[in-house]
Amino acid sequence: MTPSRLIASFGGCGFSPFAPGTVGSLAALACGLGLLAHPLALAVAIVLCCAIGYVATARASGGVDHGWIVIDEVAGMWITMFPLSLPPTPVHPWTPDRIGVLWLVLAFALFRLFDITKPGPVGWFDRRHDAVGIMGDDIVAGLIGAFILAAIRCLIVMT
Repeated sequence: MTPSRLIASFGGCGFSPFAPGTVGSLAALACGLGLLAHPLALAVAIVLCCAIGYVATARASGGVDHGWIVIDEVAGMWITMFPLSLPPTPVHPWTPDRIGVLWLVLAFALFRLFDITKPGPVGWFDRRHDAVGIMGDDIVAGLIGAFILAAIRCLIVMT
């Protein structure tokens, strides 16, 4: 396996015979858990994942969004998780116990919802047949998921 295919498949997660995008998203969630306590580290990981994922995808894909390419799901999932790395309010600082399983399930569900349904700009990127489109649809799905997750957190914290 070439290094590009190894990266694009997120260490082989994309070769799952069942729902490789979901498997890649779950693997991203698991790998991202340790970064939630360190927002700067998560932000750097997101940027690196997007950049390295773009290069690997461009080399490995030939312009086709193969099912085994899941590095884009990793980037999108980490983007969606990012609001969970930030303190809900200055008065209530972040502690690991504040990020419960329900928040993680919600982050996962939001990301997968927008990745699968491809609304608006997500669909526009998905219709491109290049590495920008392959990575872009999941990055935008992650941004939409992150915005909604942050809004829900704000609403809950303010009540």
